[in-house]
Amino acid sequence: MIVGIGVDVVDVERFGRQLERTPGLRNRLFVPAERELHTRSLAARFAAKEAVAKVLGAPSGMNWQDCWIGLDENGPTIQVKGTVLAVAQSRGVKRWHLSMSHDGGIATAMVVAEG
Repeated sequence: MIVGIGVDVVDVERFGRQLERTPGLRNRLFVPAERELHTRSLAARFAAKEAVAKVLGAPSGMNWQDCWIGLDENGPTIQVKGTVLAVAQSRGVKRWHLSMSHDGGIATAMVVAEG
């Protein structure tokens, strides 16, 4: 059963400028394993985190450190803990599906939460 679907797009250049203007933003939005990635990859991961938030109803108090994008043999995976895990469990999420892409200056992500 599908619990929710979320999608988000990010302008890569604009996102890069935000990271440059706000020095602490990279550390606030991303876990250490993500922080040194190329800006287009960070933008796609941010889009994925935003899509996760949309799936969960954009709960207040969501800690960006409690959601990150990992990689396994099948590609990118959504990893959650803490605040994000608690909301996901309360909504019955048992499995995440993620697709990310970046092209032409736009990064996009689509997330499906399955119960």
